[in-house]
Amino acid sequence: MNIRAANEHDLPQLMDIFAQAKAFMRAHGNPHQWEDGYPSEDLMREEIRRGHCFVVETPADGPVATFCFSVGEDPTYARIEGRWLNDKPYGVIHRLASNGKTGGVARLCIAWCAARADNLRADTHADNLVMQRLLLANGFQPCGIIYTRESPRLAYQKA
Repeated sequence: MNIRAANEHDLPQLMDIFAQAKAFMRAHGNPHQWEDGYPSEDLMREEIRRGHCFVVETPADGPVATFCFSVGEDPTYARIEGRWLNDKPYGVIHRLASNGKTGGVARLCIAWCAARADNLRADTHADNLVMQRLLLANGFQPCGIIYTRESPRLAYQKA
């Protein structure tokens, strides 16, 4: 598998990956995350423009997953009910999604991000037990609750 920066030509495949990830979430007890057209094509276009969107691809299947990664303070994480492990500079992983056809995607993405920032933060919906297990299995620790778009999310950090 290879990770590269996403480009505008990837948008249709990214939106398809998100659709498949949403269907997986709903089938696995997470019916409320990523509702109302989130993430939108406009949001993903902006993430691509800012250089925050990445694609995981295989030679045989092309794009199989996507995620957003940035280094620097994220306003979403400014307020937490709980406590971050530290206040050092950090990288953020958002919108990690797979089409489900290739195993090991989350581990690869997290390792790729950790190679670029040794302090990482991420969050997920309380119903997203799959992502919670993936974060814990990849060295993240629960830190509390943050709010995104008025909705509570479980906050994790790997330091």
